[in-house]
Amino acid sequence: MLIFCVVVYMIATVAIGLYAATRVKDAKDFMVAGRSLPLYMNFACVFATWFGAETVLSVSARFADKGMGFVSGDPFGASTCLVLVAFFFARTFYRMGLLTIGDYYHLRYGKFVEVITSLGIASSYLGWTSAQLSALGIVINVLFPTISLAQSILIGAAIVTVYTLFGGMWSVAFTDVIQTVAIVVGLIIVAIILGQSAGGIDKVIMHAGDNGKLNLFPHVKTAAWLTFIGEFITMSLGSIPQQDVFQRVTSAKNERTAFIGTLGGGLFYFGFAFVPMFIAYAATVIDPAFVAQFQTENQRELQKVLPTLILNHTPIWCRVLFFGALLSAILSTASGTLLAPTSLMCENVLHPFTKNFNDKQLIWLLRIVLILVAIISSWISVNTDQSMYELVEAGYSVTLVVAFVPLICGIYWTKSTTQGAVTSIVIGVTAWITARSLVNKELDIFWHGIPPQLYGLLGSLIGMIVGSLLPQWIKPSQLERDEVMKNRGAVMSH
Repeated sequence: MLIFCVVVYMIATVAIGLYAATRVKDAKDFMVAGRSLPLYMNFACVFATWFGAETVLSVSARFADKGMGFVSGDPFGASTCLVLVAFFFARTFYRMGLLTIGDYYHLRYGKFVEVITSLGIASSYLGWTSAQLSALGIVINVLFPTISLAQSILIGAAIVTVYTLFGGMWSVAFTDVIQTVAIVVGLIIVAIILGQSAGGIDKVIMHAGDNGKLNLFPHVKTAAWLTFIGEFITMSLGSIPQQDVFQRVTSAKNERTAFIGTLGGGLFYFGFAFVPMFIAYAATVIDPAFVAQFQTENQRELQKVLPTLILNHTPIWCRVLFFGALLSAILSTASGTLLAPTSLMCENVLHPFTKNFNDKQLIWLLRIVLILVAIISSWISVNTDQSMYELVEAGYSVTLVVAFVPLICGIYWTKSTTQGAVTSIVIGVTAWITARSLVNKELDIFWHGIPPQLYGLLGSLIGMIVGSLLPQWIKPSQLERDEVMKNRGAVMSH
């Protein structure tokens, strides 16, 4: 029964994605759904894309093992990012009328900065996409034990790729609405059932409080504080210069929808992210044996704990709801993370070679690049031993160092220049790589425990200020700016 429902759900998802392809007439439809999504779709896209496998499986397991102080990046940092985007970036992004966030860097700083930041942002998605494909493979492996994990990952990657391949952002939008409903209804009901099995929702919460799981701030050595701060900053700021965030803002039908959809999706994400944490911790109250399982060092096995628990200790209808919600969370995020780097690579890195392409040729180029992104992400997913939480954080470290400072200074500091952006990237990346090579997490010395990406962020900020205030030897071409504005119908904004 469960397997039948899962197979039917997957087939239906692919069918919806193929139906969405009928709305794709040009590259604008493929990347931003023609800038026409109503509020409910925009809200669903924001929530469903961010509520992914790491939230359900990795963050919940981390909470059940170590407590609230060890999930500062997600959901606290992730939801903070969306709130910041709504208030400080959504209106600017929407008014400019661009297709990708890479276009902004081109308009503000020129072609070189556009290519470098676009490559950095696109590469950051490989970790996030790999995390979703790992989760999808784990689910398939739990349901079909005779299929190896590697084979399960490849099967899952094929499913996501097919339904994203043809409909682009329209596929993401249509499926996200259905998947949001499945996530919310399924996980709430599962949480209620497991809460009652544990003696009541209040008992689970009290048990967590008595065992220190609800303590948000670390009460241990300096290194824990530095990790707490580093993860929060990485997710809250490093997530801002991301193509998926940009696409959800610019695919809205108007500026007001972009603001409300992003803010509402972020706030709802923050509140709902505690549901899978509750489910995971309820398992430890029902059976203390799960405490040891959540403490395993094997990340693959750790991420299997929750789906295995549901599969072996709940009635069939509860399993259907949980796996339906889990698959929805994974598919919605995976499709978005495949589409985002594809858009950047085609529009901002390969653009000089595609200037004479017509809409049909551009759409097929987008689809070819999407397949390549899926292949690379699948390879990483099969071969990595990192947790989903670690994969996602690693991706956002790249954008924090490379793209955040040029973005925020470009919008809010009128003295920022192309030379400042180039210097920001060079010094930021150098400081980050150097810190990574020198870091020693075993030493309880303040500067040794600072996460490398924070050194990179500081270097990036210093580089922007110094590079912008020095005599300007590097300047963008006004002709390049005019070309982008003409091609995109863009409006320059500060």
